[in-house]
Amino acid sequence: MSGVAVDVRGLTKSFGPANIWSDVTLTLPPGEVSVLLGPSGTGKSVFLKSLIGLLKPERGSIVIHDTDLLKCSESRLYEIRKLFGVLFQDGALFGSMNLYDNIAFPLREHTRKPETEIRDIVAEKMEMVGLTGDEGKLPGEISGGMRKRAGLARALVLDPEIILFDEPDSGLDPVRTAYLNQLIIDLNAQTDSTFLIVTHDINTAQTVPDNIGLLFRKHLAMFGPREQLLTSEEPVVAQFLNGRRQGPIGMSEEKDTAQAQREMAEAGELDGLPPLKSQLAASPGMPERKAVGRRRERVLSMLPEFAPSARRAIQESYGLVGAGAPAGHVPSGPADAATETFPRVGRHDW
Repeated sequence: MSGVAVDVRGLTKSFGPANIWSDVTLTLPPGEVSVLLGPSGTGKSVFLKSLIGLLKPERGSIVIHDTDLLKCSESRLYEIRKLFGVLFQDGALFGSMNLYDNIAFPLREHTRKPETEIRDIVAEKMEMVGLTGDEGKLPGEISGGMRKRAGLARALVLDPEIILFDEPDSGLDPVRTAYLNQLIIDLNAQTDSTFLIVTHDINTAQTVPDNIGLLFRKHLAMFGPREQLLTSEEPVVAQFLNGRRQGPIGMSEEKDTAQAQREMAEAGELDGLPPLKSQLAASPGMPERKAVGRRRERVLSMLPEFAPSARRAIQESYGLVGAGAPAGHVPSGPADAATETFPRVGRHDW
């Protein structure tokens, strides 16, 4: 299993007269982890449903393996959907089935594999998410974190090239969210699949992805390498990352301009962006993420396009600033380690 690029161009979706977002354009790089941020109600989950063909946007294109999902036949769309694995917010498990049968369900539905082979695949995926020994439990007998991991195991059984996570951290405390974030990185190292995560968790956005996008005011405000958004001086970015009231985001997504200006004036000097955190690395004993080397080549080739703050953050992450290296210098040669190594964590207690 390995990842595939997802090329989205000019995507527009409305429900009747209500426009959700317009002209969304981005490319999910193959095998990399991307995060989609945005205030509640901006259509992030609608975007995920559009990617897998459950909703059909009015304009634009979604191209996977040279197939435009908006123009292809139903039979071709059915085949393309098999490339996806999806982790829903609550796991979306069948309450009357034990975990084993829940995870085996896609294999029984979409393949003709014998039960002996299904048993081996289910055991492998349950081990990957730390659920070995829990096969006979019902969804109602386990914690919310375990339900999410079971949903993730089910998303993995068809060896998908693209895995979508719809707010995987919702309902989890910060400790369990940290375990889940490490699990996502470890799974990416093992599968090299393309990941897209919708989240509101700022720590997740700061430490997990290779790329970050932000939906705001019915448009994709930004999408690119994580350093680009995490160092951006845009007011909406600073407000979102700091989780504060003052700024262009309001209770109903956006504020009246006069109200936003008044709040900013009353608040006076506001903190800038939070410090840039190191990206999580795969746990010791896991294979190195193949996306790390591919991303390095891609991002360094784009370096002149970025703002100075993003450019410097990228250079620092790759050790290209300091120790005598000039600020604009991009050396050739093999990729350096660009991430911080974290100790391996147990997964059976959340």
